[in-house]
Amino acid sequence: MASIMNNLSHAAERQAFSVMLDAFWKNLSKKEDRTETYLKLVDMAEKFWKDSNPETMNRIRKYLSNPENRWVKFLNRVIDETNPNYAKKMLLNLGYEAFFRGTKTIRANREKYHCNIPWLILFDPTDACNMHCVGCWSGTYGHKHNLSFEDMDKIVSQGKELGTYLYMMTGGEPMVRKNDILKLAEKHNDCFFGIYSNSTLIDEEVCKKVQELGNITFMLSIEGTPDTNDSRRGLGHYDAVMKAMNLLKEYGIVYGTSICYTRQNIEAVTDDKFIDFIADKGARFGFYFHYMPVGQNAVTSLLPTVEQRKAMITKIRSIRGPESDAQFFPMDFQNDGEYVGGCIAGGRNYFHINANGDAEPCVFIHFSDSNIHDNSILEMLQGKLFTAYHEGQPFNRNHLRPCPMLENPQQLRAMVATTGAHQTNAEAPESAEELCAKCDPYAREWKAAADQVWASQKHKKPSYENYTKEKREHPELAGFEHADGSTKVTLDTQ
Repeated sequence: MASIMNNLSHAAERQAFSVMLDAFWKNLSKKEDRTETYLKLVDMAEKFWKDSNPETMNRIRKYLSNPENRWVKFLNRVIDETNPNYAKKMLLNLGYEAFFRGTKTIRANREKYHCNIPWLILFDPTDACNMHCVGCWSGTYGHKHNLSFEDMDKIVSQGKELGTYLYMMTGGEPMVRKNDILKLAEKHNDCFFGIYSNSTLIDEEVCKKVQELGNITFMLSIEGTPDTNDSRRGLGHYDAVMKAMNLLKEYGIVYGTSICYTRQNIEAVTDDKFIDFIADKGARFGFYFHYMPVGQNAVTSLLPTVEQRKAMITKIRSIRGPESDAQFFPMDFQNDGEYVGGCIAGGRNYFHINANGDAEPCVFIHFSDSNIHDNSILEMLQGKLFTAYHEGQPFNRNHLRPCPMLENPQQLRAMVATTGAHQTNAEAPESAEELCAKCDPYAREWKAAADQVWASQKHKKPSYENYTKEKREHPELAGFEHADGSTKVTLDTQ
């Protein structure tokens, strides 16, 4: 009975938000009324999110009250460019379901189940890919594995029960399975789906369907100029990305980019002209991913230098800064740890399910002790490996060194050894020692620079961190290093 009442309450609340969004969208079409409309939206959010920080909400009101603020201009541009049907469904699913209602449910379930509950789940519909990019770890998987539609439906259905309404897909190339992906998004029309894609399979038919559904976005792989891009991804890929960008912009679909930065392309993918170019093509956000030496075909010479990574920190933050006029919001997966409390993997904010069904703590860390074919989502999150992540996070209080693999490889060695997790790359097996050995030199070299940069900056502790009670009450336990460089790891193996 309680479940039925909760479902009815949820449906009624969603419908109320839908009606309000219709009214808001109608007013937003009148540019002169937008400030008032934005402020009403903040009032509504504050009323719904009773635990919101008044200081934060007032700061948002201050920004939105200034039509000349760069992010207000950015927001207005997105509204003007986006198809109205797509925009409403995106706001309803990503705004109401994922941010507002989902976050409240997730936080309650973290307390209830005493484990990490993710805000998003990343999964691979397939290993198959129509490209062979230099140094790509997924290229070693082969084309043997696929999640069935029933598998993907199970992931989303069980995730929603825990409060997770945001799902991302990678691979392989997810759009190899476009029919099942579109079917999944149509069935779960209260969720939002983000697809990391190489662009080659995005055509007009796909764009029409995505515009209608309103709950899918794309993160397109691109790496700078035609030369820097195609030298890694293959001749003709750059042209395919341009075609996909043109179509997505034409159909009013909000989309972003996925950029792997390496020693060879880092200057090209952060150049001001490149940023302005992709923004003019319609990309409004982008994820920057530090190259990871994962897999037997990893090319360690692609790892950025210390000076390049230091420059990357400065560059991305300058693009987001008040002096920049870039119509693009970049996020740096490796260097923005401060804003998300360090490593977000292991279910703390996300985890990964590969095309064989193995639950991996991160898309870059191919070790597992559970599988979607044998376990529920909750059982995965309560397993030994994800529990070790929960108890170990943050892996370093210097959030410029967040990763238990790249910057703190001794942590991953310890977790894999203590939990008995097995490697999950069936095509080209790689032990934790083999993987971490490739990271050791980088971790040592980056430590000195990262600690110097971190000490030179001001840092504000987030109001909510999702660490264990022990880590919250005794922050000195996180990232505690012995004189020999080893790190204390507390794991429950019972």
